[in-house]
Amino acid sequence: MLHRHNGSLANGDKGRRRSRLALYKRPKANGVKPDVIHNVSTPLVSKALSNKSQHSISYTLSRSHSVIVEYTHDTNTDMFQIGRSTESMIDFVVTDTAGSSSGQGGGAVGEGGGQSVQSTISRYACRIMCERSAPYTARIYAAGFDSSKNIFLGERAAKWRTSDGLMDGLTTNGVLVMHPAGEFVSEPAPGVWREISVCGNVFALRETRSAQQRGKLVENESNTLQDGSLIDLCGATLLWRTPTGLRHTPTLKQLESLRQELNAARPQCPVGFNTLAFPSLAQREIVDKKQPWVYVNCGHVHGYHNWGYRKEKGPRECPMCRRVGPYVPLWLGCEGGLYLDAGPPTHAFCPCGHVCSEKTVVGWSQIPLPHGTHAFHAACPFCGTWLTGEQGHIKLIFQGPVD
Repeated sequence: MLHRHNGSLANGDKGRRRSRLALYKRPKANGVKPDVIHNVSTPLVSKALSNKSQHSISYTLSRSHSVIVEYTHDTNTDMFQIGRSTESMIDFVVTDTAGSSSGQGGGAVGEGGGQSVQSTISRYACRIMCERSAPYTARIYAAGFDSSKNIFLGERAAKWRTSDGLMDGLTTNGVLVMHPAGEFVSEPAPGVWREISVCGNVFALRETRSAQQRGKLVENESNTLQDGSLIDLCGATLLWRTPTGLRHTPTLKQLESLRQELNAARPQCPVGFNTLAFPSLAQREIVDKKQPWVYVNCGHVHGYHNWGYRKEKGPRECPMCRRVGPYVPLWLGCEGGLYLDAGPPTHAFCPCGHVCSEKTVVGWSQIPLPHGTHAFHAACPFCGTWLTGEQGHIKLIFQGPVD
């Protein structure tokens, strides 16, 4: 499972706060499943939840009436919890990050690792239940259990009785999931964004992110994660990859080989005639003097130069074709799990300059990622920058050595 950063968080991967998390079979099952339902007086909820060893979900229907669903141990599943809280019951700690296009808190994740002023990600955002036996099916549910092993849906939360007499509900900002329409690695095509309930049912999106009225139940879709499923937590977007899918993506060693192949071709600046070189994968966000730069509106690759401004600190004019537009350094995409194949890095996302294979840029430029309360926008998977231009990506035009 990948938090969309270019290989690691800005402040480094530490403990449970990482850019990627591998789920594993636990030594002992810790999954839970619904068991007994209690109808209680709301003032007595805290007393009814006094059993610290029992997982439960509390639905407050009114000031006088609540429903508590007790959960029992499930020996067939492992549970993994995701959220903003750093408490020990959270397996994958995520924080929203400020994107480079008009503050993306409440939407797709951006570059960096700094937490926004007021986070829109829930402390206990969601939980994933994985079967302990093949085919190791993974299912996602909104909300996670807190330190008291409880989930509370207050009076204002969207909740309802189901047709079979059980309870269900939605979290404040919701957990959205989009499964790919086809095979993520062979024919990447975006599916439809849906909302997942506390009990794992699938619904059409609400009118706005935190609206009281739930969307329509989608009965023919499930909460089962598949390769390429996207999970949006209203401030961070996670990508789910399976072992089968990851076999088609480049390893860190293969990415390093691709970088060396690019540099072995000795690309040159067509104006300065100096040889360009992509910096090492470990050297991120520090521009090297040999680093290739690109005019994102045409794809011509140059070394850095300080001319061509149409306006001071504004768009630049390409010396090769005279097209005017942003001029940015090129960075190799370092997170192999975000690639759709292990093809040569011939293209770059616009306007950020992250370089990867053609299939990867084409695939990601078609995927609308949630932003704010009801907007969607395609973004670079490596940094979260909103894509610009007709296609959102450009084919790179390198000049080889003249000798």
